[in-house]
Amino acid sequence: MPQSIDPKHSALPTSRAAELSPTEKNYLHLLKEVLIDIDNAARFQLTPYPRGRSNVIKRFLVNKLINTLAKKGLSITGVDPSGIAAREKGLGWPLNGYSMIGARRMDNLQHCLEQVIADGVEGDFIETGVWRGGACIFAKAVIDAYGEDRRVWVADSFEGLPKPNTDLYPEDAGDDLYSLEQLRISLEQVQSNFERFHLLDERVVFLKGWFKDTLPEAPIEKLAVLRLDGDMYESTMDGLVHLYPKLEPGGYLIVDDYGVIPACRKAVHDYRERHGIQEPIIDIDGSGHFWRKD
Repeated sequence: MPQSIDPKHSALPTSRAAELSPTEKNYLHLLKEVLIDIDNAARFQLTPYPRGRSNVIKRFLVNKLINTLAKKGLSITGVDPSGIAAREKGLGWPLNGYSMIGARRMDNLQHCLEQVIADGVEGDFIETGVWRGGACIFAKAVIDAYGEDRRVWVADSFEGLPKPNTDLYPEDAGDDLYSLEQLRISLEQVQSNFERFHLLDERVVFLKGWFKDTLPEAPIEKLAVLRLDGDMYESTMDGLVHLYPKLEPGGYLIVDDYGVIPACRKAVHDYRERHGIQEPIIDIDGSGHFWRKD
């Protein structure tokens, strides 16, 4: 069962974290808030109607309206009086932000990166499923702040999610995320987002295509932090099968939707049982979970 953890991650490593100057720490903090769009926290983009068989018709109608407007460059927005608290937990899609994951999962990403740096764990960072690239942009900023020579691998179809292959993965039956126009963020747009923060260089490597095609052949030798955000059973399993063996001991595996998408959670447990993985799964914010590889 998942274990709970302080979402602020107050117990950050001290040996290398102390090397950052106050200015560098403030830079990372400000960047984090910009990426999750905390300034517009009370405003959010309407997300699809909750999934479930009883909601099929309502979800279809809402998604159709959202997609029709999205093709015209428009979106439906709402106001949430508790917006800052919502963005802390990664609830609601930010209107102008670069990442959906929220402050707690951003804190977790920083925690994991700083810990592998402090402990000298070798390897790169990868995220599978990047949306507008916000988490990868932040990972690159943390790596640069510590002067580390690590690559940031940015893996996505850059065309949205795949249609469920229910013959091979019946757990994904009924998943309609592939239909959402807002999830189709182009490679060029994500590259432009990196450039906006002056973080695009030769150590940022883009893997364009479906995970089943790109991950088996990706020239990745070692990983220190592996972040899976593919939502579906198939996408999660592809990341685990092809990347977890490259995760170094002491490295971190983060699964973004473990707590909210049953198919994603089942993929994690199926893989863990198949390979006898016993490390405790730790809850970040109810949605994201992670563990450290022994």
